[in-house]
Amino acid sequence: MRFRPSALLLASLLGLAAMLPAAHAQHPTNIPRVGFFRPAPPSPEAARILEAFKQGLREQGYVDGQTVAVEVRYPATTADRLSDIALELVRLKPSAIFAAASSGIDAVRNATSTIPIVALDLETDPLASGIVASLDRPGGNVTGIFLDFPELGGKWLELVKEVAPKVSRVAVLWDPATGRVPLKGAQAAAPALRLQLQVLEARGPGEFEAVFRAAVRARAGAVVTLSSPVFNTYRRQLVDLAAKHRLPAIMPFPFFADDGGLIAYGPDLVELYRQGGVMVGKVLKGAKSRDLPIERPNRFVLVVNLKTAKTLGITLPPSVLGRADRVVE
Repeated sequence: MRFRPSALLLASLLGLAAMLPAAHAQHPTNIPRVGFFRPAPPSPEAARILEAFKQGLREQGYVDGQTVAVEVRYPATTADRLSDIALELVRLKPSAIFAAASSGIDAVRNATSTIPIVALDLETDPLASGIVASLDRPGGNVTGIFLDFPELGGKWLELVKEVAPKVSRVAVLWDPATGRVPLKGAQAAAPALRLQLQVLEARGPGEFEAVFRAAVRARAGAVVTLSSPVFNTYRRQLVDLAAKHRLPAIMPFPFFADDGGLIAYGPDLVELYRQGGVMVGKVLKGAKSRDLPIERPNRFVLVVNLKTAKTLGITLPPSVLGRADRVVE
C-alpha cells in the first residue's frame, strides 16, 4: 500500500525546506556587520583578496561568522548599477563599509554620510577630490588606503625605455571610471623620456580588442595598462592581446606578470586588502574614521616574466633583472 502524505504534512515539510537555506545563510544577529564592496565581477584572485581582508580583521580580533559578519557584494557584470549595491549594503546598517576603487567609493559615499567607510583607491588624490579634509585627520566618514603617487606613471614609462629603448610611442590603457592620477603622471613624464603617448579608453572587456587594434594602427611599440578593477578582473584577456600583437606590456600588479605580462610593478594588491581589513577592525574597536590617518601601500613589487621576454625577442637588461623581486621563468 502506497503512503500518501496529507496536505497539511506536505505544506509543513515544504515550509521547513524553504526555511533551511535562508537560516543557513543568516549571520548571527548579535555581532557587528561589515560591508565589503569591490566594484568588479568575481575574478580568479577574488577569494585571495577577500581572505586577506578577513585576515586583517582577525589581526584585530574579529573572525567572520563568529565575532563579525562580513557582507560581501560584487556586481555580477560591469553593467550592474553600483549605486543599487551600495544602497543595499547601507540598508543592512553595518558598523563599517570597506569599498574599493573610485567608482565603488563614490557609490558608497553617495549612499551614506554617517556609516564609516574604509576606502582602497589606487588612482585618486583624496585631498584634491575632496574625499578627505586632510591626510592626518580625514574629517568625515571616509578614511582608507590611497596610492595617489603620480610618479608611478613615470616609473612604468621608465621601465618601457629600459627594456625597449627604441620605442618612441606607447599606448596607455585607461579606464575612465577610475581616477586620473596615474594617467597625469605618465603624461607629465613622457616628454623627458622622449615618448609619445596614445591614451586609449576602455570600460570593459568588450572594448579591449578594438583598443589594441588602435594601438597597432598607431604603431605603438609598447602598452602600459593603468590600474583598474575591470582591467585586473579581465587581465588574462589583456595579456593575451598584448602577446597576440607582440607588444611589451607593463602592468601594475604582480599577478599580471604571473599571467604572462612582460613586467609588473606596483603594490601587492592582496596585502592592500589585508591592510584594509586591519583599518576596518580599528573602526570596529571604536576608532573614528574622521580621526584615522590615510595610509599608503607598505611595499612595491617588481616582477618580470622571462618567458614572455624570450617570446617577444627582448633581452631584459641586468639593471631590471637585478632589481626584480621575482622572476617568472
